[in-house]
Amino acid sequence: MGHGDEIALVDGNYPGLEHGRRLVRLDGHGVVRVLDAVLSVLPIDDFVPQAIFRATVKQDRDAVDPVHAEMIECCARHVPDIKVVPLLPAEFYDRVKQAHALIQTSEPRLYGNIILRKGVIYPAK
Repeated sequence: MGHGDEIALVDGNYPGLEHGRRLVRLDGHGVVRVLDAVLSVLPIDDFVPQAIFRATVKQDRDAVDPVHAEMIECCARHVPDIKVVPLLPAEFYDRVKQAHALIQTSEPRLYGNIILRKGVIYPAK
């Protein structure tokens, strides 16, 4: 992945095979655990105002299911200055289809989907 490429982490119900350009299956793992692992090594893009996106509950941008609250909390631990932006289903699906890769988890909770935009890896000082 290069700077600006996106990776989607999705739940067990997501049509990953249909939407993923590069599909990575992580059967047996929940989305928050995978998100935590990915964020421990993947820099998030700090050149743009929005770099993390989550699915919404149907057409409700403001609804925050427990899985969303956990994802938001996880992101805040790793990148506290970057907010998680809700995307309506059509916007979310379109963005996933353009993503560099898709990680399919076994997350059983509905709408447990998130997209991360990769930042640059800065040289060591």
